[in-house]
Amino acid sequence: MHLAAIRALALTGGDWVIYLLLLCSVVAVATIIERGVLLSREQRDFEDLRKAILAGRGMGVPAVEKAAAGHAGAAARILRTALAHAEAGPEGVEDLLTAASLEERARLEKRLLILGTLGNNAPFVGLFGTVLGVIRAFHDLSASAAGPEVVMRGLSEALIATAVGLFVAIPCVVAYNFLQKRVRDLLSGTESLGRFLLAQVRAAKPAER
Repeated sequence: MHLAAIRALALTGGDWVIYLLLLCSVVAVATIIERGVLLSREQRDFEDLRKAILAGRGMGVPAVEKAAAGHAGAAARILRTALAHAEAGPEGVEDLLTAASLEERARLEKRLLILGTLGNNAPFVGLFGTVLGVIRAFHDLSASAAGPEVVMRGLSEALIATAVGLFVAIPCVVAYNFLQKRVRDLLSGTESLGRFLLAQVRAAKPAER
């Protein structure tokens, strides 16, 4: 029973694999656009927040709190989380900055796994389609009296699956690396603002005797 099912699958050819890869390409494009728009918006919000904080750098923690309250991006949320518990002291603020950053990283990297998965596996899916196409081409040759041109035509059609797999994988890998870098840059910049906030909290805390 299982052998019959495997044989039937092997003789279907690789056309359905091509359609599957095309569907994956649509999902990948949608993911790239959605994450690209989100990260662009986050980067603009971060730049505005950074300018606002630096403009009031001589006013201490209240200036950071006021700047963070006027923005809605990931960096502002991280700072607001830490500021909400500033009374816990520098150690508590530092721990909250770390925890909030981890949460925002998960939100910013959401759906990037789709691009990483497609980038790594689309070529193998395309190769699978090619193998199925080759199997079908040789089966057609053995079942007919036609010449080698039947195999050549089948092979040329089968190789399309590999080409489509690469066509899907390459943009996914490029986009994944680019978007991951944008996430890292954004969180790195946010960490620098967090360190600035931490310094302000330490300066505002009365010296312990």
